[in-house]
Amino acid sequence: MSLTFDSARLANPHLTSDHESWRGQLRKFIDAEIMPFADDWDEAGEIPIELWPKAAAVGLLGMGFPEEFGGTLEGIDSWHNWIANEELARIGVGGIPASLMVHGIGLPPVLNWGSQALKELVAPQVLAGTRHIALGITEPGGGSDVAQLQTTAVRDGDDYVVNGSKTYITGGMRANWVSTAVRTGGAGAGGVSMLLIPTDTPGFSRTELDHKQGWWASDTATLYFDDVRVPVANLLGEENRGFNVIMTNFNGERMFMAAAMEACGRVCLEEAVQWAQERKTFGKRLADHQVIRHKIAQMKQKLNATQAYIRVCYESIEAGNPNPGDIALLKVQASETMEFCAREAMQILGGSGYMRGNRVERIYREVRVNAIGGGSEEIMRDLAARQYGV
Repeated sequence: MSLTFDSARLANPHLTSDHESWRGQLRKFIDAEIMPFADDWDEAGEIPIELWPKAAAVGLLGMGFPEEFGGTLEGIDSWHNWIANEELARIGVGGIPASLMVHGIGLPPVLNWGSQALKELVAPQVLAGTRHIALGITEPGGGSDVAQLQTTAVRDGDDYVVNGSKTYITGGMRANWVSTAVRTGGAGAGGVSMLLIPTDTPGFSRTELDHKQGWWASDTATLYFDDVRVPVANLLGEENRGFNVIMTNFNGERMFMAAAMEACGRVCLEEAVQWAQERKTFGKRLADHQVIRHKIAQMKQKLNATQAYIRVCYESIEAGNPNPGDIALLKVQASETMEFCAREAMQILGGSGYMRGNRVERIYREVRVNAIGGGSEEIMRDLAARQYGV
């Protein structure tokens, strides 16, 4: 049996026929609607707007969201999420799932903390793929140090007046709303609030960030707020308690990224094995050279460990007792595994791996955005140490 994306997946006792049916349904959609066009979309730096309603129709956008707003919450568990992240990573173009699924971090603040009126306005349209939402946290003057953000929201009657900017915002060019972190109070985490800001509000503007190393297919933006008036009714949660809103998002985002990074590592393994079995050097297959076989074995070893770690963290989520420190270190484990597999696959593919248009080349370029986005490796280690009481 050759090592492929599927055969390199460890057995998971939690998966049922329903989970495998979901995988088959999702793979059929991806193979028909995304795979044939992924290279072109990446080079063009854009995903067609028609993809969102198609993803909604197959159940991808609504996965895990309340049914009253068009989602499919009933019967959805962590294993459905893991499968979705795996299958989207199999595309080998990270910008596609990053942009297509960005509502996964932009919409929860509205559903978990917004008013019923906001939920009814925003969620059905986002989950149908007809309108879009993004998350606005990172600022030009600071990234992972969320508690020090500088964008201000000053109360003026029934409105907040927002001034400042956000940057590296995935989906920011397309978004109709942005769940935005603002400073309504004093310094530190205690002065942070969350606002839902419509992007058609006067004073809002944005510019595209298009000189990226990777994730070309994902629109990325800098957002500007110049006396933007936002109704107080758009407050998500309580004033000066927005840090809690932000924190509830992180575990889900990091699990999403960890599952995707491990799957990207398996894509690299599959490509490397296939090439090693076909390519001949010095009169024999690359796969017959011990040094190449050891590279492949090490890739599988690290993938095994990361898969097992993912499963343990999802088990803790299913049991209702996830540890943020463990999830933070899982993200580090996954980014290191992805980086190792991308490097070794590139070495095995040689010159062919260096040419644009193959999955290994793209994944190699996209390692750093995964290692930094959602909390950098350094921040994750420090967070874990604090969670463990060090």
